[in-house]
Amino acid sequence: MAANMYRVGDYVLFENSSSNPYLIRRIEELNKTASGNVEAKVVCFYRRRDISHSLIQLADKHAKDLEEEKETPSEPELSDKQKHQLRHRELFLSRQYESLPATHIRGKCSVALLNETESVLSYLDKEDSFFYSLVYDPTQKTLLADKGEIRVGPRFQADVPDMLQEGQPDDRDQSKLEMKMWDPECPLTNKQIDQFLVVARAVGTFARALDCSSSVRQPSLHMSAAAASRDITLFHAMDTLHRHGYDLSSAISVLVPQGGPVLCRDEMEEWSSSEANLFEEALEKYGKDFNDIRQDFLPWKSLTSIIEYYYMWKTTDRYVQQKRLKAAEAESKLKQVYIPTYNKPNPNQIAVSNGKMAAVNGASGPGGYQTPSIGRACESCFSIQSAQWYSWGPPQHAVSSVRVLLDVLEEIRGAEDAQPSRGRREDVPQPVPKRASVTRSRQPPVLSHGSGAEQRQPQVLHEDEAGLPPAGHPPHQAGPSHVP
Repeated sequence: MAANMYRVGDYVLFENSSSNPYLIRRIEELNKTASGNVEAKVVCFYRRRDISHSLIQLADKHAKDLEEEKETPSEPELSDKQKHQLRHRELFLSRQYESLPATHIRGKCSVALLNETESVLSYLDKEDSFFYSLVYDPTQKTLLADKGEIRVGPRFQADVPDMLQEGQPDDRDQSKLEMKMWDPECPLTNKQIDQFLVVARAVGTFARALDCSSSVRQPSLHMSAAAASRDITLFHAMDTLHRHGYDLSSAISVLVPQGGPVLCRDEMEEWSSSEANLFEEALEKYGKDFNDIRQDFLPWKSLTSIIEYYYMWKTTDRYVQQKRLKAAEAESKLKQVYIPTYNKPNPNQIAVSNGKMAAVNGASGPGGYQTPSIGRACESCFSIQSAQWYSWGPPQHAVSSVRVLLDVLEEIRGAEDAQPSRGRREDVPQPVPKRASVTRSRQPPVLSHGSGAEQRQPQVLHEDEAGLPPAGHPPHQAGPSHVP
């Protein structure tokens, strides 16, 4: 029961075509449609076969750079088989969302951000385990490093100096290490400090009354007084008091210089209502990815300004209201859904004849297993024996075996024409047999699970005798797989 129960946050396998490998997605929401069906809003992950060759080269270069940057001893040299298998475990995260029918879920998997402190071989030891380190933008066709990288390792550790012995002087320049912003031992009492802060708020309210732009944003006295009571005004007042040696008369004169009262604004006041709406829309789309928010929604704002506004925005009533609305929506949505095990036969399985596997893409070997007769192993796990084989690849390559057979028949026919058989008259023209309208190709079919650059070739997948699929390629998908 638990294996068939899918919840928000689970990484799952979706089937969208019997001739393609499963889609790997993360469930974000489960929604019930008006017809009573359940749809899953999911985050998309892409395989290497889904991106262009130039981006694959970029991803390989990024992986090589990470390996060179490691200060710890490198891992043992990987074999060609292990390297090939790791390519099929690598995914690319995207910011793209889509809605898919929950009935197309075919199983669970695990996806993790590549950990530099962990051996990549650990992903091969776990079934249906994948990793990612780059973010793919299907619209712009770009690859970027994931900003959620966990910074673990010697490169991100601070250098802690040796502890000073008792009585040993500290020769460091303290002014370069820290700056005193407030002296709790100042001669002023708490009452005098509070009175000075009230004066600073009053000056801030008067300054907003004189400022035309502030009068438009805060048309009432109550709103102006509330804006003048924000932290930016209090910080400026206390900093002024500290810089003037806690002399009240000197500090007050600085609050109201000759040009008029000092007006202190924070990001909450500086932003317009339209900019605030854009920020909320961007936050809904990108979360706390402030670089993307700035790039796509607020390019005229600095990154510091956006981050400062975010933390001030979280103190407003609007944030509280949105949080309540989201909590109410979450309560009304589905938390989990039960999907029965999918047991329908796969149409891409190699035909079975009299209970035995056909030898179109492999010849029966010892123990009832099939061995590829064309010298190619499974594309995903490099296995050369399996109880079942599945074709995996574009539909236009499904006639691959027919092409080879027709070529052979044509050669035989040509040999017969060169040596006339008994009873055939040479002076009578013989009819030329018609060939099927298929493209000539002498390239043998590929036996494989997944595909990288070979996806243009016909491919074959397999599974073991128990019917268990390998990582990410269950037996019913377009290319069921094999567990070594």
